Amino acid sequence: MSAKKETLGKTVGIVVAVCLVCSIVVSGAAVGLRSLQATNAALDKKTNILNAAGLLDQASNQDEIASLYDARVEEKFVELATGEYVEKPSEDFDMYKAAKIGEFNVPVEKSNVGFKQRSSIASVYHIKNEAGEVSRIILPVHGSGLWDLMYGFLAVDNDGHTIRELIYYQHKETPGLGAEVTNPAWQAKWDGKQLYKDGEVAISVDKNVGNDNQYAVDALSGATLTSNGVENTLVYWAGENGYETYLKNQSWKS
Repeated sequence: MSAKKETLGKTVGIVVAVCLVCSIVVSGAAVGLRSLQATNAALDKKTNILNAAGLLDQASNQDEIASLYDARVEEKFVELATGEYVEKPSEDFDMYKAAKIGEFNVPVEKSNVGFKQRSSIASVYHIKNEAGEVSRIILPVHGSGLWDLMYGFLAVDNDGHTIRELIYYQHKETPGLGAEVTNPAWQAKWDGKQLYKDGEVAISVDKNVGNDNQYAVDALSGATLTSNGVENTLVYWAGENGYETYLKNQSWKS
């Protein structure tokens, strides 16, 4: 009888010990990987911004990406209501996380963009040419797709209205359909399109518009809801609740 108890006790002890060791290993790995994950996330962000800036082909590895970003990209912070630059709110400020904080939270009412709140302050990225002049503005945008929110960067010329790139870097759209938002052939259709006509937001995503239409891009075949989501996203962020005041101020030229 005692032998059985001893065997059971040993078994339980071993199980507990193994579980304890495993929990320590998993916790240690999570802590150890956190820094690597943050580094990779920062590199991915820089890569996508350089892609939207049309500069990514000038860098072939991580070090070159980081160096090119530091040399040609300047992050600024804009109060969307006024379109004016403000100081960076905090060292780790993130406009998407800030949307959930009372100090920065702005409700989004009666909107079809798929989110109910945004930050009052947004990050924008100045792309500078070799002379140090701002040649492009990169604007973070996000809005609904078919399955979830899609996140991207909209690049406009320093005239504040000519689109150069629309780069989506995070989405859950259907491969071969909505996921074609990342297809280079479709991305290329945005180059030269105009956000505004007679001072009003005019950009749209429609069927069979052709390349001659300055204010529209062909919708994705078989992906109506994704295409609608892209249009709704751009109309919102180019509008009065988004970057419109900032883009019309053209503060980067002063």
